[in-house]
Amino acid sequence: MTGITKEFGNVPVLSDVSLTIQRGEVHALMGENGAGKSTLMKILGGIHTDYGGRIEVDGEPVRFASPRQAASHGIAVIHQEFNLVPELSAAGNIFLGHEPRRFGCLIDQTRLKSAAADLLRGLHFRGDPDQPVAKLRVGEQQLVEIAKALALNARILVMDEPTSALSSAEAEVLFAIIAALREQGVSIVYISHRMDEVFALADRITVLRDGRVVATCARGEITRRALISAMVGRDVEDMFSRPPSRPGKRILEVSGLWLEERGRHLGRRRVIDGVSFDLHEGEILGIGGLLGSGRTEILETLFGATRGVTGGEVRLDGRLIDRSSPATAKAAGFAMVSEDRKLLGLVLDARLDANLSLPVMRMVAPAGWIDRGRETRLALETIGALGIRATGPAQSVGTLSGGNQQKVVIGKWLAARPRVLLLDEPTRGVDVGAKAEIYRLIADLAGQGLAIIMVSSELPELMALSDRILVMREGRPTALLNHAEISAETIMEYGAPGGAVQERFRTALEVPA
Repeated sequence: MTGITKEFGNVPVLSDVSLTIQRGEVHALMGENGAGKSTLMKILGGIHTDYGGRIEVDGEPVRFASPRQAASHGIAVIHQEFNLVPELSAAGNIFLGHEPRRFGCLIDQTRLKSAAADLLRGLHFRGDPDQPVAKLRVGEQQLVEIAKALALNARILVMDEPTSALSSAEAEVLFAIIAALREQGVSIVYISHRMDEVFALADRITVLRDGRVVATCARGEITRRALISAMVGRDVEDMFSRPPSRPGKRILEVSGLWLEERGRHLGRRRVIDGVSFDLHEGEILGIGGLLGSGRTEILETLFGATRGVTGGEVRLDGRLIDRSSPATAKAAGFAMVSEDRKLLGLVLDARLDANLSLPVMRMVAPAGWIDRGRETRLALETIGALGIRATGPAQSVGTLSGGNQQKVVIGKWLAARPRVLLLDEPTRGVDVGAKAEIYRLIADLAGQGLAIIMVSSELPELMALSDRILVMREGRPTALLNHAEISAETIMEYGAPGGAVQERFRTALEVPA
């Protein structure tokens, strides 16, 4: 790719960007959200067709008019935002547009399902290939996206944040697949904000900043600190440096919490069971464990956002809480930032101020209609307090970078003045600079006395921010670690199948619901 330029309206997104991918290499593409990485790859993948500059594949000039044309040249893109048909099965999505045929016109369902099952088995996919992807969890949908790209037998495979929704075990499987593909001569463009992954996988690294290439080098020619500096244009202090807090009084007591999905027969295992803990003012309680261990389900159950039957007691300030719906949980003092901000946290086409006022509509519309002055003042206060980079309250949320979108989601709930803030993957899909800002924001909120429960798949993040960590395994708690006990090895020991269990949790783990 040589001299690539791209504008949206009159706003330049890419300026004279050149990128060379060699056969059989893993080339990391890094930069803050908004740096132009995804736009550059959408040009390569035939999604954006109006651009300047040129692309050559094997020395031959090409200009793709569609993703299908790019795929015909062996280019496949796994986008950060999933490109799946929710109503189709996992198998149907994997081979959509190039299904195996019988008699030239009929889809061969037997071959399709068998080939899809083989691909998914290689990715250690545990779901049902015949199930609609809308019913799969985010991590399982990510594996379907990867299988979809592998089914194209791509020569150039673009992976945009491929591990953002994967557990550590699933990520290790993906890394082994990447190594095998590289041995087969497949070229991989790897976009990630996770430094450890980049330094473990990449042969070369290219850094974009503000739509321009600021560095291209071999992996061994740059340090972690220099890479961060190149990405953000400044030195970033160690983002994992929060000292232990001094929690205040106990405000939340959770006892014997359980969740059973609707339609399950009596005697089936519950999704979560035997979950008990307490929480103090100013404390950050982390929840660790592998994907599918029940971390997100704990937050959803506390917030009344489940589709199943729940039980157990939740008391806030000694009062038994009604968790029958998010509305009742919100009224009691809970707020929840979900892991999928674009689906569950934001109205992307709406203005920034409209998004921020959603949880406090009675405050901005006391007489039954929206007071624009109050809504604007709330937006300006939140923009200033959280450092949201936007042109103003009228900007569409969908045009903000991922980090700023995440700040909007957090900001809208802070306006409701919650007692307990539930954070599910608070930095998913967020670049390293915005990540540091969100870490400081979370630490500041705890410092102001807000009680926080946080789920994160990134162990350094979980360990750095948490005062204590509740470890989950297969829907049941196995350990509650205080700050002095926290380490990556300890979390994995209690979180991995067949691992250790603290004495206090043995009954909950060993007796199925």
